[in-house]
Amino acid sequence: QVQLVESGGGLVQPGGSLRLSCAASSNIFNIYNRGWYRQAPGKQRELVADITSAGTTNYADSVKGRFTISRDNTKNTVYLQMNSLKPEDTAVYYCNGVPPRYYWGQGTQVTVSS
Repeated sequence: QVQLVESGGGLVQPGGSLRLSCAASSNIFNIYNRGWYRQAPGKQRELVADITSAGTTNYADSVKGRFTISRDNTKNTVYLQMNSLKPEDTAVYYCNGVPPRYYWGQGTQVTVSS
């Protein structure tokens, strides 16, 4: 079973940036489409960005133009560069396959607040 470890979250002011990382325990992770999800308090988990096995990227409208997903298959890792952060981006961020196919990691908390 692939294990996922997210990191890079933190507290940032509105307009700031963060770069999240998701490291997988197996290169099986590289075979399938991968994505970043987030879950805000009281809300359902949502997909915000995904990258296909071919490298095509897709974004939710709420983050388009501000977030960039990328990958490094040599490290079994996907990244999420988040710029121009807004308070409504506050959530726990997770990575997984798209659709999800692995146990969820612990996630990484992103808090956008002044």
